[in-house]
Amino acid sequence: MPGVYLGALIVSALGVLAVDLRHRLAFGAAPLRTALLIGCGTAFLLVWDLVGIASGVFVRGDSPLLVGIDLAPHLPLEEPVFLAFLSHLALVTYAVVTRVRDARRRMRAPETT
Repeated sequence: MPGVYLGALIVSALGVLAVDLRHRLAFGAAPLRTALLIGCGTAFLLVWDLVGIASGVFVRGDSPLLVGIDLAPHLPLEEPVFLAFLSHLALVTYAVVTRVRDARRRMRAPETT
C-alpha cells in the first residue's frame, strides 16, 4: 500500500498543528519565527541525512508503505516531510514544557500584597 507512511505523517502533522494553533504554542504564538525554525531544523537534519547517506551510515530500506519517489539516492520523499514534522513537534513540545514549568513556578511563588 504505497503512500501509507506519507499519509500517516501528514495526518500526524495536521494533528500537531491543530493542537499548536488551539493552544497558541508555536505557529499560534509566532508563525513567522516558527516557520523559520522549522525550515532551519529541517535543512539541518537533511544535511545530516545526506552526510550519513554519503558515508554509508544511512541506507533506504525497501518498504511497500513508501510512495517510491527518491529525491536522491537513499533519500525518499517522505524523509523531508518527517523531518519537518519532527522539527514542529520539537517546538510544540518545548512550548508545552515551558508553559507547564512557568505555571508551576507561578503557583509556588508567594503572593505579594
